[in-house]
Amino acid sequence: MDLNVDLNIYEILAAFGMSVVIAFVFTPISIKIAHRIGAIDVPKDWRRMHQHPIPRFGGLAIFVSVMVTLAVLQWDEHRIRVAMLGGALMYLLGVVDDLKNLPALVKLICQTAVAILMFSMDMRISFIANYFGEGRLHFNTALCFVVTVLWIIGITNTINIIDGLDGLAAGISAIAALCIAYIAYIHGGIAGMPIVCIAMVAIAGSCIGFLPFNFSPAKTFMGDGGALFLGFMIAILSVVGPLKRSTMIAVVVPVVVLAIPIFDTSFAILRRMVNRKPIMGADKEHLHHRLMAYGYGQRRTVIMLYGISAIMGMSAVLISRELYKDAVVLALIAGAYLYVFLTDPNHKMPRIKAVNIAQEEKKAHFKNDGAKASEDASGKDK
Repeated sequence: MDLNVDLNIYEILAAFGMSVVIAFVFTPISIKIAHRIGAIDVPKDWRRMHQHPIPRFGGLAIFVSVMVTLAVLQWDEHRIRVAMLGGALMYLLGVVDDLKNLPALVKLICQTAVAILMFSMDMRISFIANYFGEGRLHFNTALCFVVTVLWIIGITNTINIIDGLDGLAAGISAIAALCIAYIAYIHGGIAGMPIVCIAMVAIAGSCIGFLPFNFSPAKTFMGDGGALFLGFMIAILSVVGPLKRSTMIAVVVPVVVLAIPIFDTSFAILRRMVNRKPIMGADKEHLHHRLMAYGYGQRRTVIMLYGISAIMGMSAVLISRELYKDAVVLALIAGAYLYVFLTDPNHKMPRIKAVNIAQEEKKAHFKNDGAKASEDASGKDK
């Protein structure tokens, strides 16, 4: 294990604690702001999983939490300031989309513009490790540009795509950020790693502080603003301090950690191409939708995907330690874990569970609605 002389455990704990507290305190404020500006998600089409209007401006709490924490602890770092600039632009794009429902092409063009800006400010993937030999495989400028832009856009949208169930995107983002932070910590002597560690801890803390309000039954959604911001920050910070060891591919660890959303996004694109549907279009065939269709319910589906993401995160840690065989074993366990839940020849077990699960979730939503009604009534009395 690399001895870390650049990272102070107290600074890491400060980043985590600060981000958790800010997100937790600011989320109720974001709910009030959502009602004032009309940022409400009304279940008006077949894709919505909720049954009543819910504020979708919770991403503001995540955004403020991460930005304040990084400004306090990492402002001296030029690369962090650049990442914060890109994150702010991506968040604003998401907010506009939440309020105006932008066309998919417009969002893609704006995301590409932000990615190009990051490339122009020297936030780029310039090489990968030579997995079949010694040294590194360096990209020429054109290939470096293409890889960097596709990486930023791809990872940014993977988080947005899985934001379909209460707590799913926030939880998986927290797991991914914590795994990358730990890898950065144990390799803290490598240039760029201390920056990545603190920033990822801040991202994880903001998600954890937000989760009590977002886990099923959700009181608020993060919206496109929060999802795009989280995806972008994870993508760009992976570029800031890629794991540049001679036997490690620079972006393998983030890919493994985010295996679930990346797989889901890739499969969705392939599925839409085969069915001749718009690639940027929406459907109800994502992994979490399929698990829901098997009758597992929102909470169980989300917890299952948390478990798979955690296993893949541990696999990524093993990769960073060059324990490739062990990493493959864990990845196979994660695959088998998912296969068990998605495969049932008679479809009996999920259907038997479905009734009870549906009743549980209806009770939870009813209880949540009753609490909100009581709050509204008490507010009117005052």
